[in-house]
Amino acid sequence: MNIDLATKKHKTDFNKLHKRLRRNVGKAIMDFNMIEDGDKIMVCLSGGKDSYTMLEILRNLQSSAPISFELIAVNLDQKQPGFPEEVLPNYLSNLDIPFHIIEEDTYSIVTEKIPEGKTTCSLCSRLRRGIIYSWAQKNHITKIALGHHREDIIETLFLNMFFGGKMKSMPPKLLSDDGKNIVIRPLAYCKETDIEKFSQMKNFPIIPCNLCGSQENLQRKQIKQMLKNWENQFPGRIENIFRSINNLAPSHLLDRDLFPFTTLAHNVDIKRDAETLFDEPEIQSSKSDQLKNNNIIIRELTE
Repeated sequence: MNIDLATKKHKTDFNKLHKRLRRNVGKAIMDFNMIEDGDKIMVCLSGGKDSYTMLEILRNLQSSAPISFELIAVNLDQKQPGFPEEVLPNYLSNLDIPFHIIEEDTYSIVTEKIPEGKTTCSLCSRLRRGIIYSWAQKNHITKIALGHHREDIIETLFLNMFFGGKMKSMPPKLLSDDGKNIVIRPLAYCKETDIEKFSQMKNFPIIPCNLCGSQENLQRKQIKQMLKNWENQFPGRIENIFRSINNLAPSHLLDRDLFPFTTLAHNVDIKRDAETLFDEPEIQSSKSDQLKNNNIIIRELTE
């Protein structure tokens, strides 16, 4: 294949991929009413493929959306040793978008509180969430956009089932516990493989997370490998799992808070209708007698 054909094919593949991601993000936004006119959206940028892709697609949609909304790219510099703090400012400076770098040393807190070899994600995420929520409130942010994709949602479902005893996942739209912040996940319908390929084509300046990215025994990594094996053995299984999250039947599960099992009873009207089926001849007879009586009354009045 010559250079011209290769370039043309690359451009065609990129356009198809971009259109698919844009369509999936747009559908998620519409399905869950993620973005409204006048919104001031904080786009959380970590330096990973997912958040770069989210920012790119949201910027693209912003330029053609029928409503007006503002995007602010925000990165939390957690002061990890060796973190290339110049990468994101340099990247964002070349974009027509306001941005802010929050500097908070959560790295020292996490490494001090969590014993070596233990998973740091739980404490790290709680600290990060608190800082982000606080900044959003101070800057009048109406929506906080996170870059979680379809596989993140599925993995979280199994993590909670296997290790937490709960059937829950990451909602596309969430009201924080204090009722002050709304979190949205525009990539909820997007496949991780599409995001990975898009990131490579765009050549985003990826920043690895040295705090947790090197922890090979994370439960999430185990779940990810399990799902990958399933998909290799049974193609389409991931799609079916994701579809099932959108298609719940509470009456066929065991949660008494979601379905009133304890007060479940026969429908009285249905029972009565069923009983009258056996009385049909009598009903017909009474109707016939009523018609005869009506005819007699009418005849007497007209004579």
